[in-house]
Amino acid sequence: MKNQILGAAAFLTTISLTTSVQAANSEHVRQLLATKQCQNCDLTNAGLVMADLSGANLSGANLTGANLSRANLSGADLRGANLSGASLFGVNLSEAKFSGANLAGTDLRNTYLANAEMKGAYLNGANFQGAVGIPSQIASPDEFYALGIAEGQKGNQQQAIGYFNQAIAIKPEFAGAYLARGIARYQILDRQGAFQDAQVAEKLFTSQNNTPGTQTAQAFIKELKTPVNDRVSTGSPSFVDFLGSLGSVLLQFFPF
Repeated sequence: MKNQILGAAAFLTTISLTTSVQAANSEHVRQLLATKQCQNCDLTNAGLVMADLSGANLSGANLTGANLSRANLSGADLRGANLSGASLFGVNLSEAKFSGANLAGTDLRNTYLANAEMKGAYLNGANFQGAVGIPSQIASPDEFYALGIAEGQKGNQQQAIGYFNQAIAIKPEFAGAYLARGIARYQILDRQGAFQDAQVAEKLFTSQNNTPGTQTAQAFIKELKTPVNDRVSTGSPSFVDFLGSLGSVLLQFFPF
């Protein structure tokens, strides 16, 4: 049964890819790949996986539903382009220009967005999970916090810390982000950094009259102050329960 399911999935994937290529304007696809100049082109559902489109001019192009996974679009001009529903998974978008672009429902997971210009882009429903270098102006502290929590739950602590840094940079009084960053640092054995974040979180929670937050931060500080030799071993239920309780409490700190 498993092999039949996998076979059916592969067959459907092949059909999907074939349909995507047929749906795009083949002349426009060839023009893009040959010249990297394709303003206002019709590239609907085009299959451009791993294509080198660095510096390409795609301003005003229709890339609805296109598959650009793992492509290189660094420095590309996508101003006014329609990328709704497109897959840009793992794409290098450093210094790309998206002003006025439609990115509704676009898959931007694991993209690299350093110095990308996204002012005025429509981003409703876009998925930025795992993206690096998200411009601060296009996401709220809550959204960066949520991205950090998701990465932390997957064990990607460095990525989580990066998101918490962005949340704190926008909103310095975000107590939950300090606590979450402290826990992420604790997970990568940065006890000093974890302790500093826990102290800041405690002060902020206290000033904000957030009793559950204050108590959680204090419990974390107590754990960090406990000498290593006196702490319960990592495999013990109490240690696991402690980290688990912190993780569940963190979800309560979305500042709605």
